[in-house]
Amino acid sequence: MKYGVVIFPSKKLQDLANSYRKRYDPHYALIPPHITLKEAFEFEKDPKQITDILTTVAKKYQPFYLKFLKVSSFQPITNTIYFKIEKTDELQEIHDDLYTTLPGGEPEHPFVPHVTLGQKLSNDEHSDVFGSLRMLGVNHEEVVDRFHLVYQLENGSWSTYETFRLGKE
Repeated sequence: MKYGVVIFPSKKLQDLANSYRKRYDPHYALIPPHITLKEAFEFEKDPKQITDILTTVAKKYQPFYLKFLKVSSFQPITNTIYFKIEKTDELQEIHDDLYTTLPGGEPEHPFVPHVTLGQKLSNDEHSDVFGSLRMLGVNHEEVVDRFHLVYQLENGSWSTYETFRLGKE
């Protein structure tokens, strides 16, 4: 089965992201807006092995602030447009911890915390959409107190398997 670890932002931010995702992100119906902490990985054994690791990781970290900075793009690597998030020590440490404790090898790209707004756009579409969205003033901050283990269903959509609260219970 394929798993991943994500943070779901507040409903307010998800609603804002979805207002663009429904037009510009072909994965809109597959998973809500999220910040990927650990990219998708295959695991065929008992998922309790993963949940035990994630419980331990979650207890090591206290809730922290996420600050959404601006609209940015991964071009020229991909035509993906996203809300850029300030990379804090806590985010980086959790990300690194998940890559060293969970199966699945090293990340494909350097860690850039973000929420995708649009992807798989043509060059012209990317230029038009990014040109207008980068003018958005994104000034949003919220507290993160949990992350989620998600798994992929047969139809390609993702569902939450379990939620892990940060800090000692």
